[in-house]
Amino acid sequence: MNITVYLGSSMGNKKIYEDKVRELGKWIGENGHTLVYGGSELGLMGILADSVMDAGGEVIGVEIERFLKNNLHKKNITKMIAAPDFPERKRTLMELGDAYIAFPGGAGTLDEISEIICLMTVETITKPVIILNLGGYYESLISLLDHMVGEGFLSGSVRESILFVDDVEDIEDVLV
Repeated sequence: MNITVYLGSSMGNKKIYEDKVRELGKWIGENGHTLVYGGSELGLMGILADSVMDAGGEVIGVEIERFLKNNLHKKNITKMIAAPDFPERKRTLMELGDAYIAFPGGAGTLDEISEIICLMTVETITKPVIILNLGGYYESLISLLDHMVGEGFLSGSVRESILFVDDVEDIEDVLV
């Protein structure tokens, strides 16, 4: 299975993010899955790619050409795909994935997972969408989505199909 993971290119301020991203990468690699991600060598993105490769898995990076020229991409992965811009990068990440996981991240992660949710509303995407609510990171998003349903702007069925989990072990239960 190709698992697209959206996450930060920074480390965040809690050690648990690094620990859990290593656990996720190890699980992806050891279970014969392929990681599809944004291609960066920085922060949690780089650690995730290394963890998958160290566990014997394959990694496909999708990086923007400008970042490739600036040498900000991961070098020791299975395959690197160059995208001319962010919209093309997002499209490629979505197309390659058989499932999507949002790990804690910043504005880019929020943008990517928001697009996935938007496409779920028009039934373009029917693949598993898992959001890792590590340490309550996405509690505000859960509240917002529930509020959108309550106000009639998001269907309950779309909201129910977005799976929020609290730990990497919960991801394993969903994708096995």
